[in-house]
Amino acid sequence: MKNERKSFSIKKKMYIFVILTVLVVALGTAAIAFLASVNQIDRYYKQNTADNARNFASMVDGDYLKELKAAAESEEFQQLREAAEAADDEAAIEEYLRSHGLWEGYYEIRSAITEYLGNMQNVKYLYVVAHGDANAEYDMYLVDDEENPLYETGYYEEREAELRGIDIAKLPEPTISNGDWGWLCSDFKPVYASDGSEVCIVGCDVGMDEVMQERTRLFIVLIIGALVFTAIVLVCAMIYINRFVVTPLKSMTAEMKRFRPAEDLGEESSGVMSLTIESHDEISEIYDGIRSMQINILNRLKEKEMAEKDIRDKEEKIDRLSIESYRDALTGVGNKAAYIREIEELNKKINKGKTIEFALVMVDMNRLKQINDDHGHKAGDQYIRGCCSMICEAFKHSPVYRIGGDEFVAVLTGKDYEHRKSLVEKLKEDYAQSYQQKEQDPWLRFSAAVGMAENASDDVTAEFVFKRADKAMYADKERFKQEYGSYR
Repeated sequence: MKNERKSFSIKKKMYIFVILTVLVVALGTAAIAFLASVNQIDRYYKQNTADNARNFASMVDGDYLKELKAAAESEEFQQLREAAEAADDEAAIEEYLRSHGLWEGYYEIRSAITEYLGNMQNVKYLYVVAHGDANAEYDMYLVDDEENPLYETGYYEEREAELRGIDIAKLPEPTISNGDWGWLCSDFKPVYASDGSEVCIVGCDVGMDEVMQERTRLFIVLIIGALVFTAIVLVCAMIYINRFVVTPLKSMTAEMKRFRPAEDLGEESSGVMSLTIESHDEISEIYDGIRSMQINILNRLKEKEMAEKDIRDKEEKIDRLSIESYRDALTGVGNKAAYIREIEELNKKINKGKTIEFALVMVDMNRLKQINDDHGHKAGDQYIRGCCSMICEAFKHSPVYRIGGDEFVAVLTGKDYEHRKSLVEKLKEDYAQSYQQKEQDPWLRFSAAVGMAENASDDVTAEFVFKRADKAMYADKERFKQEYGSYR
């Protein structure tokens, strides 16, 4: 039983196309809107964070922070700070700062940070950090808001990943990240002393937890809206497609399957389509065209069959004549006419400047005249066929031509060309071994001279290659004559 290939209807194809198109457009529009909103909000928060950090950096006294930094870096202060932290004693730090005349400036900056955080609700953290050189792994906190204990002044903390390997004068742009403190937009601005040196940096972190939550809700709303919009559009599109495209095509397909033309049947009996389609569009034109074609097929079936039979008969005759005109009657290989046609094709490719790889192998049988003279032409014909068979066996992937009574040419390409040298040597050895079999009849001791030449870049025609192959063949024949003598 013949298996019928399962069809994939145009209805399914159109539905899939419309679904994918509308879905891609809807989701793409939602994605563009979402990304535009995200980028706009991110730019706003980055600018806001940078402005706050820059604004507060301009408010603090760089010369004072330079003195505070030097004091906090001292071994005495670090020991005091560690003891104060262990005892949870802020008084020791305050007393140290008072005794060194640093308390008023410290209190002023600390109060300013606390006030700034109170006034700027979106700023979550604001602090002053002594930023080391570019290769430093730790930075030291100098001043923080009043919610943090005094002994955090001078505390060394591992540097933020985004600041490692960066010089204080080349601070990065504001970044948005999610870490232990939630979603933050962070930026750092340098504080300069009166001599122009960078003393420290002001870090500003703006909280973005609510923004990210709203962003997630916006994403969900956009996706749901896109899907709802897609569903509505798809329902309308499918109704339209089914009414004006699918149904007419389905009816036409069913009618076409009924068409069974025969010479002795009329239009109705043959199943010529008889639908009423008034859509006045491409489908109507297709229907009219198919129906006209069915009628023409039915009316001219007999003439068509007769014409096809006549054409087939003529083609068969032409093929037989073509094969016979290019085939050697004795050996079955190509004759000289076929060889000339092959050379003409090679010359056309060479003249067009194409780089083609081929080699010509010239084969001339030894002692054919002696066999004909001593044993007759039937033995000679057998000798010719045997020598030719060995050539065809050697070059299985290349055409072989008989261009003379005892001359053959093989045109090597492809695999035979790649292994040309080994194949030629093998053919020579086979001829030598066959000739050495003295127990065989003379016309079964096959022998031939073989010469090969390859196409070179300066060859303007294939005849140049032939001449070199012919010369190599005669050199091989001379060696045979020197070893076994020549027939006279």
